[in-house]
Amino acid sequence: MFELTRYDGRRRIRGSIYLSIGLSLLAAMVIWVYPSFEAEVDLDQLLAAYPEPILQVMGVRTMASLGGFLSFELYTFGWIILLGLYLAYATAGTIADDVDRGRMDVVLAMPISRSRVVGERFAAMAVPIVGANLLPPIVVYVGARLIGHPIGAADVLAVHLLSIPYLFACAGIGLFASVIFDRAAIAQRVALGVTFALFLSESLLTGTDAEAIGAIAPMRYYDPNAVLIDGSYDLVGAGILLAMTVSFLVAAQLWFQRIDIS
Repeated sequence: MFELTRYDGRRRIRGSIYLSIGLSLLAAMVIWVYPSFEAEVDLDQLLAAYPEPILQVMGVRTMASLGGFLSFELYTFGWIILLGLYLAYATAGTIADDVDRGRMDVVLAMPISRSRVVGERFAAMAVPIVGANLLPPIVVYVGARLIGHPIGAADVLAVHLLSIPYLFACAGIGLFASVIFDRAAIAQRVALGVTFALFLSESLLTGTDAEAIGAIAPMRYYDPNAVLIDGSYDLVGAGILLAMTVSFLVAAQLWFQRIDIS
């Protein structure tokens, strides 16, 4: 059991380590520059100079605290946008790449069902998703204390744990694209486009009459501001993201069972 998961997971370990280190360096840089910004610039006055639509798209509430600064500079860019897009893109190649290169016939020649192939390949994405959240919280927690702006360990841990269901949901978008399109390049471009479009729709439709449409976007259910500024943990949102992930997985399995692989 889980032979494909172990195989794919091992192949992703090195990249996941590099990803975790890169995000940790980004976190360290953001924390390092915060005291300079705080001393020299009225951060909330700086925000007031930005157009309201820009602040709404980026989900900025305040940068007067380290938590608000990290939420904007690190978690919105690093987790919601960059990691979300990366996971959608990477997962979009899990099935489509084998079909595109003619390797899927060899995989399916083994005594393994199509739904299991999809499930095990998707499970291997836990390696980069979890790996990306191993080292950065340590850097954030220690770094915040070193500059004299401590953040509670529970809040740091929560903002990373709650990102895991969000990242799985983004990976689910990529998985569904991977079974719909038999060319990896197309599947990856579609996954990127859909994920970014969902981010923009959620950001721009919030507070409008069409706000309900944004309910389909995973970004609605992961809010670093709520964790780092308010100390509020949206467990219901995490549950919705898990339900989204399961829906994408089941839909991908059903679709892959029905398509003809040539």
